[in-house]
Amino acid sequence: MASTDRIYTAALIVIGDEILSGRTHDKNIAQVASWLQVQGIRLAEVRVVADTMDAIAEAVNTLRARNDYLFTTGGIGPTHDDISVDAVARALGVEVVIHPEARATLERYYADKGGLNEGRLRMARVPQGADLIPNERSGAPGIRVGNVFMMAGVPHITAGMLDALTGTLEGGAPLISETVGGWIPESEVAVLLREVEKAHENCQIGSYPFFREGRVGANFVIRSTDADDLASCMDTLCEGLGELGYDFTPGGI
Repeated sequence: MASTDRIYTAALIVIGDEILSGRTHDKNIAQVASWLQVQGIRLAEVRVVADTMDAIAEAVNTLRARNDYLFTTGGIGPTHDDISVDAVARALGVEVVIHPEARATLERYYADKGGLNEGRLRMARVPQGADLIPNERSGAPGIRVGNVFMMAGVPHITAGMLDALTGTLEGGAPLISETVGGWIPESEVAVLLREVEKAHENCQIGSYPFFREGRVGANFVIRSTDADDLASCMDTLCEGLGELGYDFTPGGI
């Protein structure tokens, strides 16, 4: 495991004219920053760039060179102006190819949604040599190539991709976790989860709903690099669940 003396850094590129114009308010900066902090990685810089090949490629080459990790959000969708894959490939000096696993994933996802068309197939394009980041929310995977991680611009899809990466990056400290679960509808405790997480800045709470035996429930996984912070967050969450009248099981169900 990495030494805690080593400070790992990451940069984030937010891609999209709609962000720069003010039409869309970016939510991914805070989301990525808090996720990285829990991984023991410091978000050192953020750049917002337009949907142009030159701007994206220049930012990618600058920021990937001076950070351990580079994350991008936006520009990997099905339309003609989704050019992030092409721009990153240009920055890395590689070709754009169709990833066979991504194509197969999209074929399965769209099998009952009209099938794969030209636009949807664009979401299987990757810089040559890339691996995929799983996406349980919308079929189209994220992309990892070298130390560059390309994710969707839609915040809840970005969240799913970050979740798939949790604990997989080499960081400054080992990640530890605790789980609590119960027959608890996720939507009824969303405010509690948000408040508890906000009160424990070194912790991240993941919510994993399920449907079993005709009932809904959820397991809540708290992650941190600090054992004391983790224990405090766990105690606060359990106390809050009890105050709301829910039975819960440490370790999950």
